[in-house]
Order: sequence, then structure tokens, then C-alpha cells
Amino acid sequence: MKFSDIISISGLPGLYTMVTERKGGLIVEALDTEKRHFAPARKHQFAPLESMAVYTEDGDAEGLRKVLDRMQEQQEDNPAPAPSAPKEQLFDYLEDVLPTYDKDRVHASDIKRLLKWYHFLLANKVFEQLGTEEEE
Repeated sequence: MKFSDIISISGLPGLYTMVTERKGGLIVEALDTEKRHFAPARKHQFAPLESMAVYTEDGDAEGLRKVLDRMQEQQEDNPAPAPSAPKEQLFDYLEDVLPTYDKDRVHASDIKRLLKWYHFLLANKVFEQLGTEEEE
């Protein structure tokens, strides 16, 4: 599996991979259950994780893959808090992972979403799959 294959779909929980494109939408497969279903484009928006980033103070943005990799590297020494943790703890954690994040443009809801995705990827052992297949 490649990181570029993972997508988020508005209105649906979890993360998905696109199986195929159909007229009016996509057939997607859930990463956790591996069940496939049709997601109509008129009802949902599709966002590849590869295209997402976290705003930084220097005006650029740090790609989501790099942020997730840093979180993975620090997992043993600095485990990620639960998305339901207090706001201060969420911002402190992001400060440790990405010290240059833009404090005015990154909100607690953004960090919660990032943590939900991180824990989801961790629980479904996606990091292990990404590491082996992208090295090949």
C-alpha cells in the first residue's frame, strides 16, 4: 500500500483506499474492515492524505506524511495523546512533533483529526505496510 492511496471521505468515519472510479463516485475499501462500498460524489468529498499538510510559521506547510512519520518516530518516548485529551495537551504534543506549526492557523479540531487518523493507522498496522511496500 502507498500513502498516496489512502483517502479521507467526508461524512464517513475512518480511512479508505480507492478501488475504482465509477460514474458519479468511487468504490472504496475501508482500511480497517476491508469492506467495499460505493461513495457517491454528490454526497461526499474525497481527500487524499498525501495532499494534506500542517501550516507552519514560515509560510509553507509540512506534509502530513512527514508529520505522521515524526509522530511514529517519537511514539516510544512521546506517545500520542488521545484525540479527546484537553486542548493544552494536544497543542503541547504538536509543539513537540512540529515546533514550527502556525499557532494562529492550526486549531484544536485539526490536531484531533490528525490524532484520530494517526491512531487509526497505528491500530490497523498501516505504518508497517507503508514502510515495506514503499521501500521496494
